[in-house]
Amino acid sequence: MKGHIYRRGCKCKKKKCRCGSKWAFLVDIGIDPISGKRKQKGKGGFKTKQEAESAAATLMYELEQGMYVDETNQTFSAFANEWLNIYKDSKDVKPGTIRVRLHEIGKWLPYLAQLKLKDITRKRYQDALNDLKDQGYSDSTRGGINRTGRMIFRKALELELIKKDPTEFAYVKKDKKTVEQLEEEEVPKYLEKEQLALFLTTARNHGLELDYLVFLILSYTGIRVGELVALKWKDVDFINHTISITKTYYNPNNNTLNYQLVTPKTRKSRRKIIVDEDVIQALMDHKKAQNNVIEKLGDDYYNNDFIFAKTERQYGYPIVIKTVQLRMARLLANAGLNQDLTPHSLRHTHTSLLAEAGVSLEQIMDRLGHSDDQITKNVYLHVTQDMKKEASQKFAELMRSLH
Repeated sequence: MKGHIYRRGCKCKKKKCRCGSKWAFLVDIGIDPISGKRKQKGKGGFKTKQEAESAAATLMYELEQGMYVDETNQTFSAFANEWLNIYKDSKDVKPGTIRVRLHEIGKWLPYLAQLKLKDITRKRYQDALNDLKDQGYSDSTRGGINRTGRMIFRKALELELIKKDPTEFAYVKKDKKTVEQLEEEEVPKYLEKEQLALFLTTARNHGLELDYLVFLILSYTGIRVGELVALKWKDVDFINHTISITKTYYNPNNNTLNYQLVTPKTRKSRRKIIVDEDVIQALMDHKKAQNNVIEKLGDDYYNNDFIFAKTERQYGYPIVIKTVQLRMARLLANAGLNQDLTPHSLRHTHTSLLAEAGVSLEQIMDRLGHSDDQITKNVYLHVTQDMKKEASQKFAELMRSLH
């Protein structure tokens, strides 16, 4: 393996240099596979010959041991776009996830966009993360931004474009919680059972078309709204009283005609839910009514087996999620209930009522399609804590009655 040590730019003809040129080295690093010519790597700027020789020796050792990485001059911005394409192609990634990753890349651009990957240090990366905190981004948002950053640099490391991963020891700074905050972990808003009964009665008596069935299924199954509007009749087993969740609805622009059906949120989200006889009966009644509409409209009906299909304009297309949100807001106002609640609140409501009924957290997680979810745990612990207090009070009353 050849190497050459020299003074870069020196024009002194005598043995002793008087122009102050710095030392440099040039080392053969292999053969160009296309041209067949030798490839060389050089570096200059060394004050002494010994420094240049040491750096050249280190490079040659890395080459001999197969440890050498010819770092790229690619900028972060350029490689982030390249990574996003790799990410799309290498995994079964949902369109929504791609949008999130693209958004998170955008948060890195003000700090790293035109920097070369190889020049981004651990300190620069950490300083950027810290600055995002100073700008007011939440712990969870910065956690997502950091995850995307890690994936980008680890792929660059895997492709041998950089020698070191600047994200290796990075951390997301979090505010220390007070004792009071730890004791009162955030519990999302949900409906108590009496409130849910009022809400469903309002939907039955004052709801628009499909309202009662939509909110009956959301509250009795705990499924996500995207899973609901993606349901097809083939997903319902009327004999065994089950609904299969195999897909979810994606339509960020709420354009009825441009929807997509994608795989569920996680692998655990693919599940079969046993439902109550009242739900099955409501579905059967709806199916009969829908069949009459299909027969009446004929070819004007987009007959693609959707349960929650539009019955005015764009007949047969699945209703958009925005419609469910607006319908719920209307019913909450009509019933005099908390208007901050959303369709997702019915998922928390389902959790709370299952917990109150004595169903285990593991069974609730399985029904909701969660492998692990802190919010569900918080709801469960909140409800069961009240049940434990009630049990303690009953025990104390029993003992007092013996005196």
